[in-house]
Amino acid sequence: MGLLEDMDKRVKKFGIIDVKLAQGAAMFGALIVAKLIPQIMYLSIWWFVLLLVICAIRPVYVFWLKE
Repeated sequence: MGLLEDMDKRVKKFGIIDVKLAQGAAMFGALIVAKLIPQIMYLSIWWFVLLLVICAIRPVYVFWLKE
């Protein structure tokens, strides 16, 4: 079994609470990076918007369009 298949099997055990806790951990991890490297916060807002769109493409596709 490959790494991706193993991770997929493990993630399927997650409930909604687990998913939201993982999202919160990622958010706080990003805040730690922003505090450690304050120059990141001087980037234009459009870089953050671009990254948001790039990261959201697949979840939006899977949630709304994939059957």
